[in-house]
Amino acid sequence: MTKRHVFTIAVAAAMLCGFARQLEAKIIVSKDADYVVPVAITGFSGEASSILKFDLYVLGFNIVDPSQAEFEVSGSGNGRVEGRLTVLATKENLFARAYNGGSTRSQAHALADDVVKQIRPELPPIFHGKVAYRVRQGGNAEVGVADFDGHNATIVTHDNSLVAYPAWLPGKFAVLYCSWKNSGTQIFEHDLSTGSRRIFIHSPGSSYSPAVSPDGKKVAMVLDRNGTPNLYAADIDGGNLKQLTFGKDDVSGPSWAPNNQDIVFATRSGRASLTKVNINGGGPQKLRVGGAEVYGNLTQPNWSPDGKWIVFTCGSGPFSICVAPSSGGEAKALVSGEDPCWAPNSRTVIFTRDINHKHVLSLLDVPTKHVKDCTQNSGECSQPAWAR
Repeated sequence: MTKRHVFTIAVAAAMLCGFARQLEAKIIVSKDADYVVPVAITGFSGEASSILKFDLYVLGFNIVDPSQAEFEVSGSGNGRVEGRLTVLATKENLFARAYNGGSTRSQAHALADDVVKQIRPELPPIFHGKVAYRVRQGGNAEVGVADFDGHNATIVTHDNSLVAYPAWLPGKFAVLYCSWKNSGTQIFEHDLSTGSRRIFIHSPGSSYSPAVSPDGKKVAMVLDRNGTPNLYAADIDGGNLKQLTFGKDDVSGPSWAPNNQDIVFATRSGRASLTKVNINGGGPQKLRVGGAEVYGNLTQPNWSPDGKWIVFTCGSGPFSICVAPSSGGEAKALVSGEDPCWAPNSRTVIFTRDINHKHVLSLLDVPTKHVKDCTQNSGECSQPAWAR
């Protein structure tokens, strides 16, 4: 065979491989959000198997026997993860891939992301996400950071005091949080890569509940400058401080809309309720939510990244996680818990719940109400924030 023939065959093979990849990319099976997808996982063992089962359950899949499944994820995780997604009724292979580099854990997460991408293509991947949260051990609390499923957990502050309300800076490995380290309550910016820290804003009285806008340019926070907590916004460097509320009601828990202009927060004058305000003016407006399942105080709102929903806590203990349209209207209770925060996919919520009188972090698939615990720390964990 001549070199020319070898070259021609190689080019043809490359074109066929490229065509196969194009075909694979076009095979998308889209399921409704509340459809519980029956899937079989075969051939995997140990860590790879447990990760696939955890991840897919969190995104609304049920792990079942192949005889009851609609899809099968088959493969192996020995040395490197290899996986194939098949439609069992037709024996159609949706993809077959090998994953190189990184740990078995990272490769299994990547396979799970690809499975979700084929069956729920509207969802951005979340299985390599990070969360920050409050860890309480004894009389002190610190900020912890972990993978979305609770693994690789580490304590990142050492204030030997109380801390609260960690909030990620978008696109950075850094958080804002509030600390009682210097006797009063102050908001700190903490770079997780270098460990460097600075006071975010110097203000008389207490400062707490930082929330960073999705574009990373603004920070909303609660400042108690004259005896009454009010909502303020500032630039990301702490400049151009602007007061947004002027009432005597307590305010707490601000969260930004994806338009970087609107903020939802809780106000309390007797029974706590939800309120919206635009940073460009117009004054606060009550967010009207109701329903037979919503009761007591409405607090801890969190705006979904797609702008459609607000998840919040209702009740006065025990508490429930509720969700309502961001424009207001009928709200639904989902599960018992508090401190809800949306994942970047606007479907998954991380929250706090009580297990045997201990606060743990858990993941909730909102449409199917699937719940998985994800705390790995020994202390009490609460106030989770998902990196975006």
